[in-house]
Amino acid sequence: MPIQICVTCGTSFPDAPIPPERCPICDEERQYVPATGQSWTTPDALSATHSNAWRQREPDLFEIRTVPSFGIGQRAFLIRTPHGNMLWDCLALLDDATVALVRALGGLSSIAISHPHYYTTMQDWAAAFDAPVYLHARDREWVMRPDHRLLFWEEDERAVGTGLTLIRLGGHFPGGTVLHWQAGADRRGALMAGDILQVGADRRTVSFLWSYPNRFPLSGRTVARIASRLDGRRFERVYGAFGLHIERDGRAAVLRSADRYRELLAEEQP
Repeated sequence: MPIQICVTCGTSFPDAPIPPERCPICDEERQYVPATGQSWTTPDALSATHSNAWRQREPDLFEIRTVPSFGIGQRAFLIRTPHGNMLWDCLALLDDATVALVRALGGLSSIAISHPHYYTTMQDWAAAFDAPVYLHARDREWVMRPDHRLLFWEEDERAVGTGLTLIRLGGHFPGGTVLHWQAGADRRGALMAGDILQVGADRRTVSFLWSYPNRFPLSGRTVARIASRLDGRRFERVYGAFGLHIERDGRAAVLRSADRYRELLAEEQP
């Protein structure tokens, strides 16, 4: 029996003769069920209509996207290091071509995911490359397919290789995580932010939201805590969730955006 994949968010569910009645990840305020209702697909059906496209963003950074867009439009990144490759965030589609390309680049030593909207088929990626998946323990309840390769960490920071550090910021989800890549941006540092920090259309700011599709904000106190956890970390670039990046002065942009966000929450608008 095939696993079932939610068409709206890309989350995978255990093998079953029929799909679940609902997707808990979509059926709560940080996601949504479309007006047309809940719908499902399978890995074979998805691979028959979609493929993964690759783009090299830096010498050791590859972006992977599913085309046409699927789920919430997730993208993943493969980061190459001398000590093994990491997959940051995950896609629902894992086809033969993707497996071959990842293996040609040296396989995967680890997988790490920012928050539950990117869990997708992480279990299948882990099995294909015999790699552990690092998830923050505070988001454990959103795992729909248990697997022995899922490693739940509980600290606010976790090193997962030389120059790769997971940082729990919370906010969007209690376990919301970003990845600091020390060697990124020509060794000036890069922050892989998912949408725990969402890069703005101007590519000079980030936003902080509880729910992106439903536009629910975070509190000023939460934003201040997020900023404080990044204040001492050096990074030039910020890679956001949906194709947007901050190329220069990323750390300053994050701290400046946090200050502005808190100002707007405190002010009475005319």
